[in-house]
Amino acid sequence: MQSVLLFDFFHPFAFLSLCFATMVRAFKHHEAKLLKKVDFLQWKSENNLREVKVLRKYHIQRREDYTKYNKLCGIIRSLASKISLLDDRDPHKAHTSSALLDKLYRMGLIVTAKGFHQCEAVTASAFCRRRLPVVMVRLKMAENVREAVQLVEQGHVRVGPDAVNDPAFLVTRPMEDFVTWVDTSKIRRHVLKYNDKLDDFDLL
Repeated sequence: MQSVLLFDFFHPFAFLSLCFATMVRAFKHHEAKLLKKVDFLQWKSENNLREVKVLRKYHIQRREDYTKYNKLCGIIRSLASKISLLDDRDPHKAHTSSALLDKLYRMGLIVTAKGFHQCEAVTASAFCRRRLPVVMVRLKMAENVREAVQLVEQGHVRVGPDAVNDPAFLVTRPMEDFVTWVDTSKIRRHVLKYNDKLDDFDLL
């Protein structure tokens, strides 16, 4: 009987059923009044509120993307913590610290390649800021992230020689200069015409 109760406890619906089934009295007046406006099904933690705010700000359509960013942040912090525990006289510590900082800087997750403390400060928002639509807004290729997402999904954007239609594409710092319109994009032709750079070849 005890094992059954333990199993039921870890099952959320079974646990709730057990709680209601074992109630021996109704709520008193003051208890009912206090709980009248409490909706337990709509309860959200502070972390969930922060997550929703980030998802909206960067127009992230897949929640699993944000979850992956958080996991990557955990891996980075864990790696940084292990490196910091190495003896300062160990040459491997200086090498790995420099390599990690350089990697994070090239990915655009930290503002400078100096200062190992930055590794422990990397957040999911840092990954969000490297998403292609967000970079496009910073490059003034779109007025807002929502518009940029639509342009990417419609196939108007390329990074280097390759067209990209996934808004979750992360743009590294070296590749940021190669974010542009695909050659056949109407947006590209409009921009060239606006800047008076449209030639006969572009009209073909």
